[in-house]
Amino acid sequence: MSKWVEEEIETGLRVGYRLKKILDSSQSEFQTVDLVDLEPFGRTLMIDGLIQSTQCDEFVYHEALVHPALLAHPNPRSVYIGGGGEGSTAREVLRHKSVERCVMVDIDADVVTFCKDHLPENAAAFADPRLELIIDDAKAVLEKEQNGFDVIIMDLDDPLEGGPCYQLYTTEFYEMLRSKLNPGGIFVTQAGAAGIKQHRLVWSPINSTLRAVFPAVTAYKHAVYSFLDEWGWHMASDSAELVAPLTPAEVDARLKERLPRGTTLL
Repeated sequence: MSKWVEEEIETGLRVGYRLKKILDSSQSEFQTVDLVDLEPFGRTLMIDGLIQSTQCDEFVYHEALVHPALLAHPNPRSVYIGGGGEGSTAREVLRHKSVERCVMVDIDADVVTFCKDHLPENAAAFADPRLELIIDDAKAVLEKEQNGFDVIIMDLDDPLEGGPCYQLYTTEFYEMLRSKLNPGGIFVTQAGAAGIKQHRLVWSPINSTLRAVFPAVTAYKHAVYSFLDEWGWHMASDSAELVAPLTPAEVDARLKERLPRGTTLL
């Protein structure tokens, strides 16, 4: 008899995935973590019953989150990551040779340990001496940081009202974050589903909040197969030139110079 994992995408819409195997499960102080093998996606990390990332397409989300901002910056040397416990965001950041310091702050030590144990593709990132892994509140750590950053990345859950990440999507938080950017710095955040129906819930409101703080904001999106929708991100800076879309020729030239092994998505 087949076993299925059911995920509620929205009210009135549930989707089922054939479960091939449960690889491991863990309960942290904050959330339930499962690693499963799903027939359409392969090895899949699930948080509180929702797909977090999958073997078949996690590169889409993480490359789209990281590389546009780091390629837009002329010489990114210091990077701050809020969240990102699975290590994939840090992995993509540390592919940039110019990066000398990458601070990653995640509040859930159990999830980080779980991902260290089960995601071998991120082992090199966790072992990289340029990575400073801190288990703490991303907002509190950033507030106390004395040194500025060239790029700040927020890889957090969606800002559900009353949820643990809500305060990290507010005008007050973005004003504090802006003060932590070095001159010419760039901020980028994941911004939830950005498709024709769901974009009103998170993607568009985040864009409006950022525009109240930063002079220049660029929105972008890309389909993520395992999320069953387009997914969105926003880049923000004091410089409109920095977050303006690059031409295909400019992207190719910067990829060749900075990431000679290339990327899967870009």
